[in-house]
Amino acid sequence: MSRFEALSGRQRAAAVATVVVVVVVVLAALAEGFVRVRHWRKYGDLWGIESTYTIDPTTNLRIPIPGSSFGSITINSLGFRSPEIPATKPAGTLRVAFLGESTTYCAEVSSNEAAWPHLVWQSLTDAWPSTTVDYVNAGIPGYGVADSQRNLEGRVAQLDPDVIVIYQGVNDLTYNTFQAASEAGIATARTEEELAWPARYSLLWYLVEKNLRIRFQQLQAADESTKLALDLERVKQPYKEQLLSLVQASQQVADTVVLATLSVRLRREQTPAEQTEGVVTSLYYMPYMSIPGLLDAYDGYNDAIREVAAMTGAVLIESEDLVPGDAENFADSVHFTDTGSRHMADRITAGLLEAPELRALVTTSSGTGSHTSAQ
Repeated sequence: MSRFEALSGRQRAAAVATVVVVVVVVLAALAEGFVRVRHWRKYGDLWGIESTYTIDPTTNLRIPIPGSSFGSITINSLGFRSPEIPATKPAGTLRVAFLGESTTYCAEVSSNEAAWPHLVWQSLTDAWPSTTVDYVNAGIPGYGVADSQRNLEGRVAQLDPDVIVIYQGVNDLTYNTFQAASEAGIATARTEEELAWPARYSLLWYLVEKNLRIRFQQLQAADESTKLALDLERVKQPYKEQLLSLVQASQQVADTVVLATLSVRLRREQTPAEQTEGVVTSLYYMPYMSIPGLLDAYDGYNDAIREVAAMTGAVLIESEDLVPGDAENFADSVHFTDTGSRHMADRITAGLLEAPELRALVTTSSGTGSHTSAQ
């Protein structure tokens, strides 16, 4: 008779339960280790990317740690996700600065070289072989338009860019719709604040809970009865005002300011199933929004971009649908994959090459060997 057979029925049950608990704990630990290693390979951190940021003493803004490298991301000594450039712009150099949020920083692409600002720079260099072009990717995850203006005034302006490209609006939409939903009494806290306490300590738990919430929101996406009745002007006007301020501040720094409309995965012409897939993270961060409301909101923000361009004379780049709205081009609702980043770069490059303001700058830089930005 084995030791197990010699145990009483209660002891056998306890032994089996202990083994099951040990197996579950070991499997959970292995799964936790796997997701953390995967996170480290992509973002350079075993838990969250916040440890890869620091506070800039000049602007008091959260910025990537200067001179750091983590996962697929390399930060230059000035604290930007772009190659090293001299703080003092060399004579004859055309410098392009890209302002924005994580969609400009390109949080989900495989390398710095796959980020669309880098691809735009490469295309401009190829198109203008007689002109020296460098760039700074000043997009920072989590920034709103007001943050980008502080970033411009405190960190980017001193680099003397000749061209400033602005691509931003997703975080502002999230913030402004949350304010409206709070006022309507249908939102009391941000989604990340509502996660269960284990999500603060376990990346595995966090990912499981996040994906379950996403799935639940997708199932509820067609039910508009509990969603925010969107007052488009209410959520559009603050964005338009702040974007106008950012463009005007940019025009005090650079000769040419460029505004690009937002490319997102959600499209009106999609089937209901495609739309549900397209709002995978939009509904996670804005669970109070309906799909029709999101369509109206994104269109409204793009209208605001067009209106600000018309008011200020900024170069406008549209054709946002040139980035196909599918999983091959979007890692989620708004962030580009490598393929989507290439399409985004193509649309921005085409708009820049067609702009007479840019052609004039290139002629000046190539013809005189020097260029001085408007101050």
